[in-house]
Amino acid sequence: QVQLVESGGGLVQPGGSLRLSCAASGSISSIYIMGWYRQAPGKQRELVAHITSGGTTNYADSVKGRFTISRDNAKNTVYLQMNSLKPEDTAVYYCTANTVRWGQGTQVTVSS
Repeated sequence: QVQLVESGGGLVQPGGSLRLSCAASGSISSIYIMGWYRQAPGKQRELVAHITSGGTTNYADSVKGRFTISRDNAKNTVYLQMNSLKPEDTAVYYCTANTVRWGQGTQVTVSS
């Protein structure tokens, strides 16, 4: 079973950018959907974005135009580029493979 490790979270001011990375312990080329979810305090985990093995992407309405998901199968890594960050983007961000395997999460805090 592939293990997932997220990195790249941190504290950023509103309007700033971060790039999250999700490194897999094995090949992701055959994994149909790689995705990012987030969970804010007191809220349910929600989809942020996902990308299929064919490169088709899907985004939550709240992040469209600001976030970009990509996958590098050669590096077994999935990325989430987050621009124009807002305080409401504050959450723990989780990487997932087919919503079966999950990483441990990385904290993103958007605050001045």
